Amino acid sequence: MPNPRGPLVVALLYDGLCTFEFGIVAEIFGLSRPEMGADWYRFASCAVEEGPLRAHGGFRVVPEHGIDLIDRADLVVVPGWKGADEPVPDALCRRLVQAHERGARLASICSGAFVLAATGLLDGGTATTHWRYAGALRARYPAIAVDETSLYRAQGRLLTSAGSAAGIDLMIEIVRQDFGADAANAVARRLVMPAHRTGGQAQFLERPVPARANAAVAPLLDALRSDLGAAWTLARMAAECRMSLRTFVRRFTEATGSPPGAWLVAERVEAAKRLLGADGLTTDAIAGAVGFGSADTLRHHFRRHVGISPGEYRARFGAHPAAATR
Repeated sequence: MPNPRGPLVVALLYDGLCTFEFGIVAEIFGLSRPEMGADWYRFASCAVEEGPLRAHGGFRVVPEHGIDLIDRADLVVVPGWKGADEPVPDALCRRLVQAHERGARLASICSGAFVLAATGLLDGGTATTHWRYAGALRARYPAIAVDETSLYRAQGRLLTSAGSAAGIDLMIEIVRQDFGADAANAVARRLVMPAHRTGGQAQFLERPVPARANAAVAPLLDALRSDLGAAWTLARMAAECRMSLRTFVRRFTEATGSPPGAWLVAERVEAAKRLLGADGLTTDAIAGAVGFGSADTLRHHFRRHVGISPGEYRARFGAHPAAATR
C-alpha cells in the first residue's frame, strides 16, 4: 500500500455492490496524490462476504482482502448497501462495532446507512440517507432520528450521507477535517466540482434547471450576472426585456424555474460564496458588491440558502480564513 504513514481508508465490498458509490471512495482516497505529501490516505477495499461479487453494471469484483482488514482501518466507508430490506451480517456488525470502539471512523453513502444502523451505534443520534429510504430507515430503526433533508450528518465518529452525489460532499468534508480547506478544495478541483456544499444543505434543488432557455430572457440573465450589485427592480428587468410586468414574470419563471426575485437572490448568494472563498473582503464590502446592500441582509439570505453564516463559510472554505468578517 502506498503512503504507509497516512490513515487507512477501507471501502466495503458486497454482492450487489453500488458501483458509483464505491467509485466515489476510490476516487477521493485511492488515487495517487503526491502533491499532498507522504501523510496522505492509504486505500484498500475488503469483501464482507464470499466472492467473487457482482456489482451494478454487469461485472464481477474479485476482492484482494477479507473482512479482517476492517480491524486495521482508520476510516471504514460503506458505499451503499444491497437493499433496505437486505439483512446485514452479524459478523460485519461486530467488526464495525469493534472498529468504532478502538477509535476508527465509520461513514456511509446513501443506503449504506442501513449497515451502520444495524450495528446499533446510531441509536439515540441523528443520521441521514437518501430521501427515498428515509421512511424505511425510520421504521426499522426507531431509536435513530432520521434527517432526510441534509446532505450529510455527523454524530461523533459516525458519518452518514444522502444520495450518491452527497457521498462526494461527505468524503470531501472528511478530507477537510483531516487536511484542511486547501486540500479539500484541491481534491474538489480535480473532480471538477465545487467544494462548498455543507452538510446542512437540502437534498432538493431549489432552482430546477429549465428544459430550454427563453431567448427573450437569456440576455437579461447575462446582464444580471454581470452587474449583480445594481438595483434590479422588477420594473427595470421587465423594461430590459421589453415586456409588461405580468408577462415578464411569467416568461422569466418559465425560463429559469424561479420568480425573478428568488432567482436574483440565489445568484447573489452564489457570487458571495465566490468572494468569501477567494479573498479577504469584509462582509460589508461583499454585501455591496453582490447587491444585498448590507451585511445583515447578506447574512439573512446566505444562512437561508446555505445553512451557515458567511463568517462560518469563510472559516471553512476561504483562501484567507483569518480575513476580516465584520
